[in-house]
This record gives sequence, structure tokens and C-alpha cells, in this order.
Amino acid sequence: MPDTVRFMHVLTIGNALVDVLAHASDAQLATIGLEKGSWGLLDADEAERLYEKMPPSVEISGGCAANTATGVVSMGGTAAYIGKVRDDQLGEVFTHDIKAVGVDYAIPAATQGPPTGRCLILVSPDGQRTMRPYLGAAHGLTPDDVDSSLVAAAEVTYLEGFLWDPPGAKDAFRKAIDAAHGAGRQVAFSLSDVVCIDAHGDEFRELLQQGSVDVLFGNEDEALRLTGAGSVDDAAKQVQEWCRLSALTLGAAGSLVVTPDGQRRVPAAPVEKVVDTTGAGDLYAAGFLYGLTHGADPAECARLGGIAAAEIISHVGARPEVQLSTLL
Repeated sequence: MPDTVRFMHVLTIGNALVDVLAHASDAQLATIGLEKGSWGLLDADEAERLYEKMPPSVEISGGCAANTATGVVSMGGTAAYIGKVRDDQLGEVFTHDIKAVGVDYAIPAATQGPPTGRCLILVSPDGQRTMRPYLGAAHGLTPDDVDSSLVAAAEVTYLEGFLWDPPGAKDAFRKAIDAAHGAGRQVAFSLSDVVCIDAHGDEFRELLQQGSVDVLFGNEDEALRLTGAGSVDDAAKQVQEWCRLSALTLGAAGSLVVTPDGQRRVPAAPVEKVVDTTGAGDLYAAGFLYGLTHGADPAECARLGGIAAAEIISHVGARPEVQLSTLL
């Protein structure tokens, strides 16, 4: 942990992964045996077999919460990150990359156990991503990795729903929630994917109903699955009862911001060509949280989120290629 804890705008906690990205046609996906746009966890052996079948690829540090922290810094804010890697080559890549962009990261690498996690991503010509993560060391996160003083120093602590699985990580999240609220800070939570809701929907709803979450992020499909509603507007009415502020992304239609005063749709920022949607939700959250920690109203937060998301989907990879602050 840092010797001196300083104030920061956002602390994020999630799976520390290295993205392995490759372009793949629909025919190549079919040959490999993957459904376009699908998502599914791999074990270590499956990850090795799929990696061998992938077209030429590039390695870029990723992980949803880490991408969000990077985006906050690129917007001009300050951020820290908590996530677990192993003391191996990919662990060194991840650690170097996140520190190099200015995110505070001081979690010791594991010296034993599974290797650093990675996410194998095949990007289709239309920008859709087919994702197969191997979580590895990322699932070794425990409450010991969460410094309560670091949480208390962050205006918002952002939790990644993908990590709500291993018992140790759940306990780490609960520790962070208690520390944040104990210090009068806010907690943000990302639903991450419908597969997370299928696995942990009851626990997610309990978190929201207990008031553990101040700011909720999700896309339209996730909101429908979480609430069981038949439309995104009805889903918004439900989350309005659970959470004081929610941001539901709607793809090319922009996003829907939900507050106690009602709902407001915010258009998406224009993008010339969608190249790769990897990280769109992560960077939307980054822009939104940057606005939230800098006094912006919810609609303006959503506009900033849209700007960050538009930049990320215009190229391959989930980390900004330009300083996002120059786009504001």
C-alpha cells in the first residue's frame, strides 16, 4: 500500500487482466468454434488452446475497473486501483502500464498460485467483440488487499461486478463499501454483464436494496435482466427505487440517467467508425465519474461518459489513444 495516502477522485477495484486482442472475421470465429459477440470464462488449459488458434494478436493491459481508472486520469482526474496479478511476465506488463499512465497501484504481486489473468478478445469487422477471459490471479483478491484508508481517501470507490464471484473478493468488496460509507464517501457499482446477473442477481439486488450502492452502472440488457422489466424505461423506474443515481447505456442511442427526480436520455457522442467496442462501458463510467467528482450534473456526467466511450470504440483496445481531457 502507499506510504502516504492522498486524496483522489476515484478508486476502482476489479479483475486485473491483460487483454490479448486479435481481429477475426465471422468465418474465422466459426472455424474456432466461437459465437460472435459471446462471453465465457476459460480455465488455464482452455485459455492456452484458444490462444493457439487465435490470429496474430497484441497484448494491452485491461480489466474493466483498471480501464475506468485509466480513463479518469486521462480525463484529468486522479485515480487509484486495487487488483491482483502474479509475479510473471504479464503481471509485469499490467503493473508497468497502469502506473505509466498515472494511476496509483501498489498491490503486491502474488508469488504463488495461478498466473496473471488475461482476456482473449476477437474483434469482428463490425467492431463486435467475442471475449474469453481467464481470471487466474485476479480471483486471489482478499480483504487484506483493501486498505481502508485508501478507500476513505477516494471520493468514489467503483466496484466491478465481474469480480463478484470468489468469496475473498466479495469480502473485499464489502470491506470497501463499509470503509467508503464510514468515511462519508460514495460507492459505485458496475453490473458488468448479464452473465454476472444470472449468477449473482439476487446478491446484486440485495446490495442495491440495502443502500450499499450510491451510483449504478449497467447497459440496457443488464438493466432488463436485473429488474425483470419489459422495457428499459420500466427498468429505470425500478432502479430509481434502489439507487439515488443510475446510468444505463443504450449503445448508439446514448444513455439513460436515472435520479430521484426522474429519467433523462442523453445522446451518444458521434463517432466516425466503430472499430472495437471493447471498453466502451468502462470508459463511459470513467467520464461519468470524472464529471461526478468535479461538480457536474447527471446529464453532463453522461455527456462526458459518451465522449470517453466514443474515443475508445474508434480504435482497437480499451485504453485511450489520446488524452481525453483534450476532447472536453
